[in-house]
Amino acid sequence: MAEGTQESGGTSSAQAPGPARHGGAQAVAAARRHGVSTMFTLPGGHVFPLYDGAVKADPAMRLGDVRHEQTAGVAAEATARLTRRPGLAVLTAGPGVTNGVSAITTAHFNGSPVVILAGRAPDYRWGSGSLQEIDHPRLLSPVTKRAWTEHQADQVGAAADEAFRLATTPHRGPVFLDFALEALFGEAAAPAVPAGGSHPGEGPAAGPDPDSLDAIGSLLAGASRPVLVLGSDVWLDGAEAAARAAAEELRLPVITNGQARGVLPAGHDLLVTRARAAAFREADLVVVAGTPLDFRLGYGEFGGANGAPRAQVVHVTDAPDQVAAHCPLAAAAAGDLAAFFTALPDAVRRARGGAGAAGPALPRGESWLPRLQAARASAMAADSALLASDADPIHPMRVYGELARLLDEDAVVIGDGGDFVSYAGKYVEPGRPGGWLDPGPYGCLGTGLGYAIAARIARPSEQVALLLGDGAAGFSLMDADTLVRHRLPVVIICGNNGIWGLEKHPMQAVYGYDVAADLQPQCRYDEVVRALGGDGEMVTRPEAIGPALRRAFGSGVPYLVNVITDPKIAYPRSTTGI
Repeated sequence: MAEGTQESGGTSSAQAPGPARHGGAQAVAAARRHGVSTMFTLPGGHVFPLYDGAVKADPAMRLGDVRHEQTAGVAAEATARLTRRPGLAVLTAGPGVTNGVSAITTAHFNGSPVVILAGRAPDYRWGSGSLQEIDHPRLLSPVTKRAWTEHQADQVGAAADEAFRLATTPHRGPVFLDFALEALFGEAAAPAVPAGGSHPGEGPAAGPDPDSLDAIGSLLAGASRPVLVLGSDVWLDGAEAAARAAAEELRLPVITNGQARGVLPAGHDLLVTRARAAAFREADLVVVAGTPLDFRLGYGEFGGANGAPRAQVVHVTDAPDQVAAHCPLAAAAAGDLAAFFTALPDAVRRARGGAGAAGPALPRGESWLPRLQAARASAMAADSALLASDADPIHPMRVYGELARLLDEDAVVIGDGGDFVSYAGKYVEPGRPGGWLDPGPYGCLGTGLGYAIAARIARPSEQVALLLGDGAAGFSLMDADTLVRHRLPVVIICGNNGIWGLEKHPMQAVYGYDVAADLQPQCRYDEVVRALGGDGEMVTRPEAIGPALRRAFGSGVPYLVNVITDPKIAYPRSTTGI
């Protein structure tokens, strides 16, 4: 057998054994200890004991059964991102696992604490062609913190406990564990609580190195045009309050992305996301916290406007292995992000002349923040006409002008698509952190329905709005059936321009023509949802958008508003991600 099939994750324990239980019950008990309340899955015979364990647990674990394994995986990921506790997906052997690879990879790039438990062909048949036999860990090792197989029935609980511990340890991420059929179905007297099972939140958080903190404080104290960028890990670390307090005390202009959107609510005087281009072009110092320096942030290249030097860059992460290695950094820090932001103002004060020094951190840049605020106001004014556009065919921005009037402060907004969702990223500004979900840097389409399922379960009293491109709808719209079966009302807004916009417009620009970039014009995705037991309608006139959205939010069922938008309009993007 391959190395990955031989590895065992179990550890011995001196604790008195509990009653004999099959492996599924042991694994569910471990998940419960780590705060898991929902198991997302698509049924398969290799994992029956995990279902039995969920049903017979006290209290029973909720089963979120879906229509595709990718949906199960992304629902688990969304659960982790919304609750800040581990998400759980259970996948059957073979195609069950391979269908979930994109979801697992998305969790990898997002640093989401997800555990994937899977079935596996039996050891006693290994190598002889058993049904759905494949060595899963070898496939998944590149996109997980760890991927391994447990072969012993009496070690299933300990292995599952280790999987959850690893997933929630910084830097968070997905962990894959499969079980030989004999281990999962077999009964054993395993310890009730495996030895060494540390759980999320236990023990003191490790703060950043003091020298690194002082170096960053000195850079901020000396900067004339600093910018602070906050990413999703600020939310996942529970650092949103500390980050806001530090930004306000130091009077730092702030740009947010991912789940950090809402750390500073819309309208906050320090929030300059709408002046992002000017901020990144003119900054002399950019402090990036809780997100990678990838294509979304120009690979860490800022400043340099009008022949000025490049901006100095600081990268702050929750773990040392996340600090960018591909670009020059003026300083870096790794550790608990809440501890970092709590300590940052004092570090700036020390750099400015002692612990008693007061005032803003921008002694030479008093005009910087007002300049960005003016750029933000100008951008908002320039966009106001399009947000109220009466253009026919519909301009996508009109959708967001109408939606903004209806969203509650605590709404969960989900983006799944290309150009249509890019507008949302620009114009939907959450009132609170943790309420925005998109696929992240991996850019995987088809996450929307899984995210919506998880959001409605995790936050049952809040609005859930899924913004879906018509291209993305083809990946997962069948899971509207899951929303209906589980009585999960979600508002789905489909921006339907009948094309693959991210491909059609660039291909025309490069070659003068396009191929394989057209979809069915005015396809009735709303009728698909109605056929599956929900409701919906098609909108072709701009004045009809608002009333349709109000009906959707008031319906109490999964409801798709199918908005036919102008295929000639392309989102004015500044990067292709290459």
